[in-house]
Amino acid sequence: MKRFPNGVRPLGLMAALALFGASAPGAQDYWFDFADGAESASAESASAESASAESASAGNGATESGESAGAGNGGPGGKIGLRAGGEIAAELLIVPRELRDKGGAVDWGNLVSAKLNFGASSSRAEAVLNFQLSPAAIAASGSPFWTPPVIDEAYLRVFLGPLALEAGLRKLAWGRADIRGPLDVTNPLDYTDLTNAADAMGRKIARPVIRASLPLGAASGLEGVFIPSFQGHRYALDPDHRWYPSAITGGRRDRMIGDLAAGIVERLPVPLISPDQLAAMIQSNPNAPTIGPDDIPDTRGLEYAQGGIRFSTTLGRADIGAQYYSGHLFRPSFTIGGAEELLATIPAIPILQLENALQSANLKPRLAYNRYHQIGLDYTRVIFDSGFRAELAAFITEDLGGDDGGVYNPFLAWSAGFDRDILGFTVFVEADGNIRLLDGRVGSSAALDTEAGSPLTATALTAQVSRAFFQDRLEAKFGLLWNIEAADIYLMPSLSYSIDDVTTVLSGGIFAGKDGGELSQYRDKAYIKTALTYSF
Repeated sequence: MKRFPNGVRPLGLMAALALFGASAPGAQDYWFDFADGAESASAESASAESASAESASAGNGATESGESAGAGNGGPGGKIGLRAGGEIAAELLIVPRELRDKGGAVDWGNLVSAKLNFGASSSRAEAVLNFQLSPAAIAASGSPFWTPPVIDEAYLRVFLGPLALEAGLRKLAWGRADIRGPLDVTNPLDYTDLTNAADAMGRKIARPVIRASLPLGAASGLEGVFIPSFQGHRYALDPDHRWYPSAITGGRRDRMIGDLAAGIVERLPVPLISPDQLAAMIQSNPNAPTIGPDDIPDTRGLEYAQGGIRFSTTLGRADIGAQYYSGHLFRPSFTIGGAEELLATIPAIPILQLENALQSANLKPRLAYNRYHQIGLDYTRVIFDSGFRAELAAFITEDLGGDDGGVYNPFLAWSAGFDRDILGFTVFVEADGNIRLLDGRVGSSAALDTEAGSPLTATALTAQVSRAFFQDRLEAKFGLLWNIEAADIYLMPSLSYSIDDVTTVLSGGIFAGKDGGELSQYRDKAYIKTALTYSF
């Protein structure tokens, strides 16, 4: 097993700090965000953003969120400008299967929620403090491992001539993909509510960030970030939770135990027990490996620090970008600790002592957030009246030999898509995927190799079609996500009507596909959701 040479791991972080003085199958996420959702979320925070975005920046260069390293938005003579805004929403979520199975004991969603955005800015600095208040966000804000969900963003930005420095809890957007792309690596996602797929920035988890951005001429820009700790994607870990991801927790556990049992039976001198019988014996053992909150690694230390540099520019009619990032995959690797040691002793264990051996083996889930180095490129331009975007990235993990089952293999990740108006309809289409490298060295046992049994490629197609009526007051949308290799799909129709600052939305979700998929596991969670929102 080859590892990174000593000194290679922190090079990206050191370079970022020196310059500014200051995500394999495991990395491909099975969720997505539509482009207009990103615009909506950006618009919400715009009330707390500086008008410096109107000043000269590198097109889309200095940053990918439309900000620039220019002067602040204070009043004349350096006066301080204050901003406040937000929204209040009432919603009702109905899952018909739960009504049938649980009667009145169901979760009706966030019946009341609010977003509050505050900002202050001058010619030299600006401060932003945004809250998202809901029962779910408040309940999830007690964990020491995650950024409190009630804090949407909170940061201070200082302008030193053309250089902008900022620090705080931030949601950033790297890369140019409309829907999801391999270059957007700075923020994990919240998977504890799968009804809000269109809220791109809202589903991101703010992270503590030190950031610097510098325009380079009229059409280029440089950006560097340092994130002193790490947080993976947030999943519902309670098996009774509506969005508990059984395919990657309980299902993964069952596969690992099944493969471990098969390996034990294969090594027995006289196989007097079947793999299924042995798997049932392991499952019934009080010491059987389970996956829960206690198994999540503590990633708050500097050994999990991340950082990167991004450059973007305009060449002719095309916008291009390049970046380097050193981070951790948001999705952990799963193996069973103690499995290798147990398998090594099996031939010498009498069959009658096998149960005692299992009890003393100290089998437990082994979760790890793998370190990687990423080199990525992106490209966008208008072609035949369509906005075309593409990204390509290489994720170089620490399993350079491809033979460490606890680490994802290096992989390539890509995305390509377009948006276009067709006969009055606005269409977004994008494909993305991963290609695993060194595939021939992946093990066959899920207990020993986190990628055992997974396909060489993982490809998804995402799309949305929308059309507005009655002077844009009524809008109909239809979105989908299709995991091609897994053969499962998520369909999302919605209808919204707006009058001034009040919006009513009726939406739904349907999951379907082959058993065991990360979308089809929710086939009994088809839902109807209605919401009434007042923005101020």
